Amino acid sequence: MAIGVFDSGVGGLTVHRKLVDRFPEADFVYLADQAHAPYGGLGGEDIVSLTQAGCQRLFEAGADVAVLACNTASAIALRRLQQVWLPQYRRETGRNLNALGIIVPTIEAATGRSWEHQASPGDGKIEKLEILGVFCTAATAMSQVYEIEIQKRREDLAAFSEPCPGLAGLIELGAPVEELRIVVADHVDALRRRIGRHPDKAILGCTHYEIVAPLFAEALPEGTPLIHQPSATADALDRYFERHPDYDLGRSAQRLFLTTGTPGRQSDLVAQFWGEPLSFEAA
Repeated sequence: MAIGVFDSGVGGLTVHRKLVDRFPEADFVYLADQAHAPYGGLGGEDIVSLTQAGCQRLFEAGADVAVLACNTASAIALRRLQQVWLPQYRRETGRNLNALGIIVPTIEAATGRSWEHQASPGDGKIEKLEILGVFCTAATAMSQVYEIEIQKRREDLAAFSEPCPGLAGLIELGAPVEELRIVVADHVDALRRRIGRHPDKAILGCTHYEIVAPLFAEALPEGTPLIHQPSATADALDRYFERHPDYDLGRSAQRLFLTTGTPGRQSDLVAQFWGEPLSFEAA
């Protein structure tokens, strides 16, 4: 058995890297749907359909748990898959399968509250309103998942999403750092102008953005805390497997990288992030 990691492209490797570090003996299958990346500009039904196909491919490759290392897929598709498709697919295969996202762990890390926690209206006096910036794809911003779910848990924390259309695609294509620096700075400034000041802390709400996290840190005021989704996801998955010891994660440390796009070596940007050249096989 194995842990599956799914993303529209190479951004999910940021999560994959942390999961490999956390579970070094486990077997992993990574699937990048590069033929349809990026997901941020697609319609909701397309995102659901593509995410379902990606999860099914991971399950067919031996994964029992599929981690959606994609904010757009987690925001738009995950609940539908968990409630509608997965129950039937489990019955058909006779396997204990599940799909998990990265938004819940991220919100838990940003709020310091468990997912089950619900703030009661009027819970104490709000002495200071903290501003959280969320840099994300257009589809994630339109879902307002961060604004809605954070408000449920912290009335003293207000989230503002800044859609960054095109940024994930540039990262996927291995755009020059100087070009990426300008795009990132423009989005950070756009959020500042919209809310009247810089956020107190920020979420990089697209796993592609984690690859260029230093550029966001550079554009934001010095010392602005960044909520890192890979670390939050690794912590949450660790807790999940503690609650579900029946999952067999494998013990041979096998690593399989699949893509629906053109197989072969990935960009120099990915190699720099991963620490070594990385090649994908055809899905």
